[in-house]
Amino acid sequence: MTTRKHRRAGGFTLIELMIAVAIVAILAAIAYPSYEEQMRKGRRAEGKAALNEVSQRLERCFTRFNAYNAAGCTGVASMTSESGWYQVSASAMTATTYTLQAVPQRGQATSDTRCGTLTLTHVGARGQSGTPPEGYRCW
Repeated sequence: MTTRKHRRAGGFTLIELMIAVAIVAILAAIAYPSYEEQMRKGRRAEGKAALNEVSQRLERCFTRFNAYNAAGCTGVASMTSESGWYQVSASAMTATTYTLQAVPQRGQATSDTRCGTLTLTHVGARGQSGTPPEGYRCW
């Protein structure tokens, strides 16, 4: 009399593999929007840094020439952020006041509709063109 021993081959069944793929897909669906939001915030931080840099340049000009729009200050009121996500320029500038705006470029322009264009004035007032939901911070 011979007995056969059934030995199960090692590995995964198709059902186990499908469940693992489904779990990974669910985790990715949850994580991807969060990742995108963090990328938008990082790019927005770059725009804010560029606004502050141009503001500091203008303040140095005012200290030196007693006017924001002095001839020696030509070209300091505009720049592109480090990675090119924002274009900063003076939308209104007089001898004693200025308003800077950081306009989103490329993909940031279409993805960051909550905040839109960021603004900064000579007194440090911050603003944005978008209307963020309650509790959402653009600055």
